[in-house]
Amino acid sequence: MADEEQRLLMLIDDEPAQCRLITALAAREGWRTVVVRDSETAIAMLGTRQGMQLSAILLDQWVPGDDACSLIAELKARRPGLPILMLTTSSSPLLAVEAMRAGASDYLIKPIAPDRLMQALRHSIRRETPQDELMPLSEKMPANPDFDAMIGAAPAFRTALAIAAKAARGHGPVLIEGESGTGKEMLVRAMHAASPRSKLPFRIVNAGSIPATSLESLLFGHEKGAFPGAFDRQIGAIQHCEGGTLVIDEIDRLSLAMQERIAEWLRRGDVRPVGAQHSFRIDTRLIGASNLPLRDLADTGHFLPELVDALSHITVTLPPLRERAGDIAALARHFLTVIGGQPGLRPLGITDGALALLSAYDWPGNVRQLQAVLFRAAVFCDGDALTAEDFPQLSNLLGDDPSHSVSVHQAVGVTLFTSDGNLRPLEEIEADVIRLAIGHYRGRMTEVALRLGIGRSTLYRKLSDLGIDNAA
Repeated sequence: MADEEQRLLMLIDDEPAQCRLITALAAREGWRTVVVRDSETAIAMLGTRQGMQLSAILLDQWVPGDDACSLIAELKARRPGLPILMLTTSSSPLLAVEAMRAGASDYLIKPIAPDRLMQALRHSIRRETPQDELMPLSEKMPANPDFDAMIGAAPAFRTALAIAAKAARGHGPVLIEGESGTGKEMLVRAMHAASPRSKLPFRIVNAGSIPATSLESLLFGHEKGAFPGAFDRQIGAIQHCEGGTLVIDEIDRLSLAMQERIAEWLRRGDVRPVGAQHSFRIDTRLIGASNLPLRDLADTGHFLPELVDALSHITVTLPPLRERAGDIAALARHFLTVIGGQPGLRPLGITDGALALLSAYDWPGNVRQLQAVLFRAAVFCDGDALTAEDFPQLSNLLGDDPSHSVSVHQAVGVTLFTSDGNLRPLEEIEADVIRLAIGHYRGRMTEVALRLGIGRSTLYRKLSDLGIDNAA
């Protein structure tokens, strides 16, 4: 990794305003930016003294146009180890695939969010971890906003779905906790789709990506002249979602002052825009999503206990992927099916060896990271199925450490042996098989019974006997 003072970014761009913005944002991360305005100058710079000090390249696709991938390939051929990031207005999966195959490390959509750019720059100098991803692909691949699309048979995961499915039918606030990448956004969309408010407005506001000075106005709205620059009246997100659902993502990052405003709204049921003389009642359901346990933050004085109490009457906790390794096989096969349907890609299988490797990794980026790593592997796979060799970064990270070895039986979701080498009790294995079937067939109990070769009444009796919640 380059030292901070050595980080030099070459920006290939001919839009002055965008160049100033990117230069300023990159400086926050310790980068110095040199701007070139055409492909020829960029190629020539690689051979200069300054070019040899480059840590990354950011290319606006608009400069070379249809030849962007050719330019990426040329730059990569001359400097194979140099990360190349592509900036574009297109969210085309085919363009992203072509950019990756040409050598792009990441793919950013304009207008670019400051946090997204800084994240991409950070990842570009940490190439030892398999977390770099083409965000548009992992975010825009089709996903059904319902509980059937939530794949997994791990008991903690099925319990979370059961709580969420029940909560979806209510109207009170809900708190969803779980590490980044565990599927909180997908879950809140499923909850809204299953709720009585499904036909009414739905909006997600990310508290972590919006300046604190702007968040109050965004949520509560403001009157004309309420503050310098308030040239018009603005309706806030709470009012916009009247009758529907508002999700505040990364609610753990709210300032204490904003926490007090939201707690007051939940307590009184009305809101007052910034600069308004009067408040008015609003029927908007709030779902808060947090990467950190709010109760722990409240205990240390970093979160308002009153707001925790208001939100946590119903709390859904999504487990990290490392605690549901048995679900990785089903998730991998599902993602490969979705990935295979993208332009420029094709359906792929996956071997037991690859599944065992995936199951051995602890996935700090959780399900989102797994999807991104599978996408990257699929782009470059020449065979009909992904093998362990298609994940060289994972292999290098895990090495030959025996503690990382995972049996194929565990990789596909059912562990047959205990840690001392003896067989597990039949009842425990049967429970795992049923959970696996429920997750694999996404809670469709008729299908589960059919595939297990038992009647529905027998299945429900076993669910009761074994203490399994089917999240139905």
